[in-house]
Amino acid sequence: MSRPLLLFCLLLLLPLSAVARVAGPPEVRPPSQARDLASIRRSAELRVLVNQSRNSSGEVKGQSIGMEYHRLRAFEQYLNRNARDDRVLKLKIIPKAKDQLLAALQRGEGDLVAPGELLNVRGGAVSASAAIRSNVPLIVVSRQGDRRYQSLEQMSGRSLALAAGSAAGAAVHTFNRKLLQSKRPPIIIEWVDPSLAVEDVLEMVQAGIYSITAVEQPIAERWAKVMPKLRLEPHLVLAKDGDLRWYVRRDAAMLGASVDRFLATYRAPADSDGAFQRVYRRLYRVHYPLGRTERQRLEKVRPVLQRHAAQYGFDWLTLAALAFKESTLNPAARGAGGATGLMQITPAAARSVGVGNIAVLENNVQASAKYLALIRRNFFNSAQLNERERMAFVLAAYNMGPQRVQSMRAEARRRGLNANQWFFQVERIAMEQVGMGVVSYVNSVNKYYLAYDRERYLLEPQNAALSAPN
Repeated sequence: MSRPLLLFCLLLLLPLSAVARVAGPPEVRPPSQARDLASIRRSAELRVLVNQSRNSSGEVKGQSIGMEYHRLRAFEQYLNRNARDDRVLKLKIIPKAKDQLLAALQRGEGDLVAPGELLNVRGGAVSASAAIRSNVPLIVVSRQGDRRYQSLEQMSGRSLALAAGSAAGAAVHTFNRKLLQSKRPPIIIEWVDPSLAVEDVLEMVQAGIYSITAVEQPIAERWAKVMPKLRLEPHLVLAKDGDLRWYVRRDAAMLGASVDRFLATYRAPADSDGAFQRVYRRLYRVHYPLGRTERQRLEKVRPVLQRHAAQYGFDWLTLAALAFKESTLNPAARGAGGATGLMQITPAAARSVGVGNIAVLENNVQASAKYLALIRRNFFNSAQLNERERMAFVLAAYNMGPQRVQSMRAEARRRGLNANQWFFQVERIAMEQVGMGVVSYVNSVNKYYLAYDRERYLLEPQNAALSAPN
């Protein structure tokens, strides 16, 4: 192995926290006094910190979908059955990014952590419950028809996409040491955008945007039921010594004891995934946007997308992603309700921004970009929104109307959710009130954007020219 390559490989073995993107400055508030079971009962509220992934938590129009929801609701009933008075205790669900759950618990923002995935736990400030499931394998997941690896060693030098906070990161880190000892290149971790949860990464593997990922086997098996193009590789095991658990503060001993007593007798209902399959079976259908035909279509419309994106202050790849979602980049597409052309904008929306004849490509893109800019300016112009979340709100409003989105933000704020974050926060309100339609819409456009952005240097000719050899 050459010296530069060796140095590169060693850099990959730096602590994982240096790789993952952080949403903001870390909070440094000192730990608060833990609430044990008695004080929780007095407050009539058990605050549960959950992984914001849709795999772990969430309800869709009254149906529990997250894998932890059934267990948590059963725990709520268990606590109420064993109450010494008539006061009813209710759960308050607090979604957080997976890698922020334990810190939030230690700060006193919640009483219980129910992640639904493996957590890398360091230090002794938290107490783990009895194992919900022991020795959970972390396995490789790829796409049907793609290259099949017979061993982990064959993945040397390959890229592996992981969601932020994935326990597979530490397992890959450990395996890479073995590869380096045998003078082989490490597996390269691609930490994906924080707007993507584990199920989003799996969908992008199914679509061919990412080649491979690694995930807990029970989670992979669950999502394979609604993503039939996934290929589980149970012979490619990165680790199998992790346990699925809940977590409480060490100074909440009575709560911890109640959790263990409950888990000792709890059995998941046989049809616990019935609603999950009914809701998701037709939703996870992101396609590969960078095939030969798709690239040719994109190149034909690229100049007009770039022109109007620049005019109205958008990244042209955002408009491209929206166009792919709306029409698969077909300027002649016709949709429901008079939606027309590449951007599937309606005549009424075009008239609202003073653009006519949207059957013409130039006008169609201009009307869409101008309408998006109008929504952004009038409803989502706050400096409190970062640009990714701002665009998510704009897309949601493009799909279902800005007033409806604003009412969902108000409801999120009332519940203690982050009203300035669409992904995993306000979208929870949308899931409950109107179902998965708008959530799937925004997620799809976001995934197409991320797919395009990974190959921006190839899709923008000026950049390709700069990088071409002499």
